[in-house]
Amino acid sequence: MKSDDGAVRHRALPRPLRPFRHRGYRLLVLSMAVSLLGSGVWLVAVVYQVIALGGGPSELSAVATAFSAGLLSSILVGGVAADRLPKRALMIGVEAVKTVGAGAVAVLGLTGALQLWQLAAISFVLGAAEAFFYPAYSALLPQLLPADELLAANGVEGALRPVLQRALGPAVAGLLVGALLPAAAVLLTTGTYLLAMLALLRMPPVAVVPGDGSSPLRDLKEGFSYLLRTGWLFATLAFATVYVLLVIGPIEVLLPFAVRDQAGGGPSEFALVIAGYGVGGAVGSIAVASMRLPRRYQTVMLLCWGAGALPLAVIGVTDRIWLMVAASFVVGVTDAAAMVIWGTLLQRRVPTRLLGRVSSLDFFVSLAFMPVSMAVAGPVGEAVGIPLVFLVVGVVPVFLAVIALLAWRLPRDEIAHPLDAPTGT
Repeated sequence: MKSDDGAVRHRALPRPLRPFRHRGYRLLVLSMAVSLLGSGVWLVAVVYQVIALGGGPSELSAVATAFSAGLLSSILVGGVAADRLPKRALMIGVEAVKTVGAGAVAVLGLTGALQLWQLAAISFVLGAAEAFFYPAYSALLPQLLPADELLAANGVEGALRPVLQRALGPAVAGLLVGALLPAAAVLLTTGTYLLAMLALLRMPPVAVVPGDGSSPLRDLKEGFSYLLRTGWLFATLAFATVYVLLVIGPIEVLLPFAVRDQAGGGPSEFALVIAGYGVGGAVGSIAVASMRLPRRYQTVMLLCWGAGALPLAVIGVTDRIWLMVAASFVVGVTDAAAMVIWGTLLQRRVPTRLLGRVSSLDFFVSLAFMPVSMAVAGPVGEAVGIPLVFLVVGVVPVFLAVIALLAWRLPRDEIAHPLDAPTGT
């Protein structure tokens, strides 16, 4: 059967490949893939660009903070924009801003005119642009695909992100920086963002959901109101808030020291542990995308996050690198599996007109508490010891997941709202 958007005639495709029947989705994935590759190159290129300018840890921190500040300050606005403006046009604008920003860094770097304040300012702009992408992407996907293919599509996105942004992109950047200059790697980033924009321009037109004429501030209030009165959404974001506060800091700040102090490892061993998480994320995403959405979708999702954190306790007590890698792999699998279910849950149960705002609130919760978690992880680790910190962050999420499930009666809710329709409430 061939769909109106030019879907390829294949009924017997494996579940993760079924969304690729739709031309619009294929172009969207192509755009996202090359953009993720470019962002992965940027992650490494910007580090060595700071170093080439004579900067150290403080200067790199300032540039990274500028990007995060741009992202955090714009994410709620990005959600409102995704619900009010044509989503495809919004994403084209994002890639255009990223192309110009990265291109400016590349030109200034190659000509020797780049300064640290310029790099920080452009990083802020890139972060602000990025804040508009995820809500628009999340809200656009249900307009491109049937409801029963959203799980597979979210699995594809969950697999591409660690592979391209965390593995291949940094590896390519390392080769370019070593052989040429950091600005050469930034130039490659510019090219990938341009290709991403061109792919979006080739997408078939997408129907625009008309607005109701309300003000942006009223739209934002409506998003918060929906969050507060919707039990399953509030419960999951409340869990996620505490989960991010507990887990992110120890992983980002204390894990390198656990590898060094407990297992005697260096940068290569630390890279292996991180790679374990990335590979696990890809495996978990594809595995969930290959299955039907579980009937007990909220129970499975929260237990994947909660019980899936248990291997972090192993990192706190072991002195074996291979066990740390294995634990990291399992955490990556369960975290990615939960994220794929969560993305699909939002797209299936949140009304279409609110999806951009709800997606931005989800993103905002994650972003807001990451800096806090990273700020307190170091002092707490020094005060009580790294092994105890990892033991706590491995065990506590299990109880948090159970509390969320029982306190908000989520098992009853998921049975009352089976995901067998495109939208719900």
